[in-house]
Amino acid sequence: MRKILLLLLVCPIVGNAQLKGILKKASDKVESVTKGNGAVDIGAGLKEALNKGVTEQVSKLTAVDGFYKNEAVKILMPEELQKVDKTLRKMGMASLADEGILALNRAAEDAVKEATPIFVSAIKNININDAKSILMGNDNAATLYLQSETTTPLYAKFNPVVKQSIGKVGADIIWASIIKKYNSIPLVTKVNPDINDYVTNKALEGVFKMITVEEKNIRNNLGSRTSDLLRKVFAMQDNK
Repeated sequence: MRKILLLLLVCPIVGNAQLKGILKKASDKVESVTKGNGAVDIGAGLKEALNKGVTEQVSKLTAVDGFYKNEAVKILMPEELQKVDKTLRKMGMASLADEGILALNRAAEDAVKEATPIFVSAIKNININDAKSILMGNDNAATLYLQSETTTPLYAKFNPVVKQSIGKVGADIIWASIIKKYNSIPLVTKVNPDINDYVTNKALEGVFKMITVEEKNIRNNLGSRTSDLLRKVFAMQDNK
C-alpha cells in the first residue's frame, strides 16, 4: 500500500485508467479494514490530525523567533545571494547581513500568523476516497497530499500577506539597502532578487514541514492520538 501511495504522489504521468485502479485498490483495502472496526469517519480523522498539526506545530512558527530560532525552518539568504552574504561579511558589514536574514524570518513569522486560517480551510477539501488512500500511506502521506493539492492556490493567497508583512517589519527597506550596497561594489554582478517570492515559498515549506512533524507523531506515537477518533482511525493504519 505504501508503494501505491508513493506512485500516486510522485508520478502524475499515470494514466486516468491506471489512477482509478490505484485508488480503487487503496479504497478496497481500507474498506476491508473498516468492516471489522465498525463505522469510522476516516476523512474526519485525517482532518483532525492535520488540524492538530496546525494547532500544535504551525502555531509555533507565528511566535517571535518561530522561524529564526528553529533550525528546521529558519530562512537563510537565497542560494543565489550567498555571494552577497559572503561579500558583505568580508567588507565588515556582517551586521547588515544578519539584519537582513532576521528581517526575512520576521516577515515569515508575521505572514504565517495571518495566513494559517487560509491553510486550515484547505484541509476541509480532502474527500473520503483520498482519505482512504492517505491513511494507509507513508508517515507523511497526508502532508504530501495536502501539499500537492494546495500549494498553488495557497501561494496565490499567501504571497500578498507575505508582501504586506515584509513591509510591516521593515524587511523591504533592509533588503533594498543590502542590494544597493552590494550592487555598488565594483566588478560584482548586480542582483535584484524577488524577496516576496522567496519568503512565500520558504514560509509555505516551513508550514508543511511542521505539519509533517505532527503527522509522524500521530502515526507512530500512540500517546499523540489524543481523541477517540484519532485512536480509532489510526488503529487501522497500525493493522495494515
